[in-house]
Order: sequence, then structure tokens, then C-alpha cells
Amino acid sequence: MSLPELPDGWRVWNEEPEGRVILVFRPDVFSGDALPAECLPTIYVTNGSRRRRPGAGQYRTGEWHVVLFLEPEIEALAETYGERETALESAADVARRFSDGAIDYRDPYQRPRERYFEELDRLVGE
Repeated sequence: MSLPELPDGWRVWNEEPEGRVILVFRPDVFSGDALPAECLPTIYVTNGSRRRRPGAGQYRTGEWHVVLFLEPEIEALAETYGERETALESAADVARRFSDGAIDYRDPYQRPRERYFEELDRLVGE
């Protein structure tokens, strides 16, 4: 199965045949001070282990994970599915929900980034 159509602003960053998929939101604007590159919203679809040990992700599991990262260590959402096709559909849905402003990207932060949030608010829901 191929990836369902993505909403405006989302791009396929990487897609391995029958494997991991990485989606990114507006990579064209995440390179400055207001929207730093490390804050690029990224959706991973993978069947790699979710354990926090170094290298654990290289071990394949029977489950597919859809994870929305706001930064490398900040997860906004994580879902698990039994099949890759279902995970790909979910990833496209997560991208739509994010673009529509239906996913709260402020809550996962322990230390708010107000200027960043203001800039992201301008992009989400356009």
C-alpha cells in the first residue's frame, strides 16, 4: 500500500519499501530563530522497538508505531497498530489533525516556547 494523500504542508522525508516512513511539516520554514530546525514536527511510522535503549529501534517488532515528535525528545502523540497499512492511514490522519489545529502541541512541553508557539499557530490551520 502506498501512503494516503497528505495535507498541504506535509512532505515525505523518507520512505523505505515496506518499512519505515518519515513525514515532516513545512521543512521550508523550519530553519530560523522563530522556527528552529530541531522543532520540525515529524511523524514516524516504524515497526522498530520503542524501547529507550540505544539501538533498540533497529529491532523489528510485530507492531507498527505512529509517533508525532515536536522535537527529538518531545512526543505529542504515539499510537500502535498491527499492520503497516493501518499505520500509514493513521499517519496521514495525524498529519491532517495537526494541520487542522486538532492536536495540542503546547501540552507536551514542560518549558513553553511562546515565540515558537506563536509562529507555529500562524502555520497551523492555514
